Amino acid sequence: MHRCSWAGTDPVYIDYHDREWGVPMHDERTLFEMLVLDGAQAGLSWITILKKRDNYRVAFDNFNARKMARYGEGKVQALLNDPGIVRNRLKVGAAIQNAKMLLKLQEQEGSFAEYLWRYVDGKPIINAWRNIKEIPARTPLSETISKELSRRGFKFVGPTICYAFMQAMGMVNDHTLDCFRYRELGGKRRR
Repeated sequence: MHRCSWAGTDPVYIDYHDREWGVPMHDERTLFEMLVLDGAQAGLSWITILKKRDNYRVAFDNFNARKMARYGEGKVQALLNDPGIVRNRLKVGAAIQNAKMLLKLQEQEGSFAEYLWRYVDGKPIINAWRNIKEIPARTPLSETISKELSRRGFKFVGPTICYAFMQAMGMVNDHTLDCFRYRELGGKRRR
């Protein structure tokens, strides 16, 4: 069984690659979790965040945006003292800000999932990369989504973070052509 080369040999990475990455996601809580975690990953390796994901779920009330939006300075201090997450004040603050903005966006748009999937008419973009070196770090669409989320008050949503989020949530299928998940997630076999 051939996988994208970035999955490596770490069982956590392999499980994430095989079961989650690139699978079209529509669950509001899970989408918010992925957005926060992709923001937390800025400047770090994704495996670092994956290994802390369960700690993040506990620390951030399972990414319940309503609860997170009400966090005060006491909770912020507790988060900054929590060794199970990335203890960066800007990233913690961004997670709380993004919870507030998510609630506002849901009020205005009805659903975070519907809002995001409108950018691709409800269907994933199926790319055809031979190797990971061909995969871009950002695209014109990730730049558009980044600008729109930033305009709405979201933080840590730059174009590169947005593209990683788009890949994670299955808005784009960036599994390489030789990866078994490429075809499972809608890619066509190329000759």
